[in-house]
Amino acid sequence: MQAVILAAGEGTRLRPLTYKTPKPLLKINGKCLMEYNIDQLPEEIDGLVIVIGYKGEQIRKYFGNNYKGRKVTYVEQNDFLGTGHAVKICQTVLDKRFLVLMGDDIYSREDMEEMLKHECAMLVKEVKGKFTGGRVVVDKNGCLEQIVEGKHDDGVNYLNTAMYVLTDDYFKYPLVSINKKEYGLPQTMVQMIKDVPIKIVKASKWIQITDLDDYNKAKELLA
Repeated sequence: MQAVILAAGEGTRLRPLTYKTPKPLLKINGKCLMEYNIDQLPEEIDGLVIVIGYKGEQIRKYFGNNYKGRKVTYVEQNDFLGTGHAVKICQTVLDKRFLVLMGDDIYSREDMEEMLKHECAMLVKEVKGKFTGGRVVVDKNGCLEQIVEGKHDDGVNYLNTAMYVLTDDYFKYPLVSINKKEYGLPQTMVQMIKDVPIKIVKASKWIQITDLDDYNKAKELLA
């Protein structure tokens, strides 16, 4: 089984740190962000597919073609067309079932193992009060029903953390546009639910790193 790691973005909100270094290679305590996730991958993940773009040659050099016993395949996303497109262009190098995660957020092995118990799954974070992003609507069976984008300000909700278990069924559906330049992965996944249930798993640990404040908080959490 393979893990698809999305690592093509420019990391503009982490400038000036990302002027010379791609965001997934930024280091905390001597280890780059992407390494934290790779080191947590369960045993059944025997291959890595890394989607690169911005300063991708640095990522190639860092991880090579084999990293800690796992074969590494690189797919170039030359046009930054969103996460839905990033997974789509990996179709020819992927097996039937695979894990997808961001290269610059930090997840836990425990959550990865729980997700792999299901054919398809999405990791969410329970949040209270106001937040902006994708609110995940869960059906009575604990599976994905819908994703509502925007600002949310009431009760307890579930926030998408951008880690998924998918099958090659994903490639049967057209990409869903979320703006004029990007195609969304979770929005495209919503089309699958009429044919394939997507189990919702609650995160025990998720460190989201979007800007300099998040990066500094992550340093404290990982100290």
